Amino acid sequence: MRVDAPAKQAEQVLQGSSVVSAIKAAGVEYVLSVPDIVTSRGVLFPISEDPAFRLIRVCKEDECVGIASGLSYGHKRALILIQYTGMLYAMNAIRAVGVELKQPICMMVGLLGKEPDRAPRESGRYGVRIVEPLLDAMGIAHCLIESDADVGSIKPAIDECYAKSLPVAILIGRSPS
Repeated sequence: MRVDAPAKQAEQVLQGSSVVSAIKAAGVEYVLSVPDIVTSRGVLFPISEDPAFRLIRVCKEDECVGIASGLSYGHKRALILIQYTGMLYAMNAIRAVGVELKQPICMMVGLLGKEPDRAPRESGRYGVRIVEPLLDAMGIAHCLIESDADVGSIKPAIDECYAKSLPVAILIGRSPS
């Protein structure tokens, strides 16, 4: 059993550089963010120093939704980088702009406090536990990224968001290193 433990831990590594590369590969130019402790060190900080991105810091998460929608009219791809609590806060804007007006609102959502050995729906934290059911109820596509093996889902999720002009949530279940 000890032989398998290091291999299992290696599978569970999420490199921030892998996430950032996938965001670039999807053609994202703008990152809109209220700092998220889950993704700050591995994703937000590197993005803030990367000339390939334009980082727009906002005060409230719902502001990101309108800005992302406006950028899409100029054929620019934006990624909203927030924590799940901010997504819950912005849910009315996401509903109105993303779902009802069918705008490409692409969110990367840090699941602060999600236990590494549990699916989000099985979390002991109420807020984490309700994220996926809320997204399902609103018809918002979502995927869970917890290791480098999952990073391959990021570009297709962003591409689909813009191709179908519908919101998507890329859930980050562990802090990228």
